[in-house]
Amino acid sequence: MRSFCRSLSPCLVAGLLTVAASTAAHAAEAVSAADRAFVAKVSQGGMFEVKLGQVAGDQGSTQDIKDQGATEAHDHTLVGDKLKSVASDAGIDVPDGLNPQFQKQLDSLEAMSGTAFDAAYLHAMDVIHAKDGAAFAAEASSGTNPGLRAFAAETHRIVVRHIGELHALGASRS
Repeated sequence: MRSFCRSLSPCLVAGLLTVAASTAAHAAEAVSAADRAFVAKVSQGGMFEVKLGQVAGDQGSTQDIKDQGATEAHDHTLVGDKLKSVASDAGIDVPDGLNPQFQKQLDSLEAMSGTAFDAAYLHAMDVIHAKDGAAFAAEASSGTNPGLRAFAAETHRIVVRHIGELHALGASRS
């Protein structure tokens, strides 16, 4: 019996590794180009929201703006961590830094202060939430990867809440 278990163990391990590799390969195959584009888009938007929220926490001229910035940084850090996990499970890499377009926008906003910063902050956050909110809604309804679809549906509710909070502070896309 003992020799049977010893000889079976390597086979069992090899079989489990094969099943795990097959499962990972299948998960990566179940990701469309649209799913990949969704991850690329919302990861950039989320990182921008975290960084701009941190700036608002430091530079906002009112406590409401500082508090909203802290909320954005906190919530989107959690969302970003979840996105990295779900994307990794689907075989998609998530970039670690902002693309040049978002970095330029962040740099411009960091150079502002006072009520001009507050107004620009609210506008930028309103615009990015509208774009990302639409992306989350589309992925939730038509994404090909079940994990990304579920993540998008859950996160869309957070984005909608943030839009309401931004509008309560006076944000407008006009």
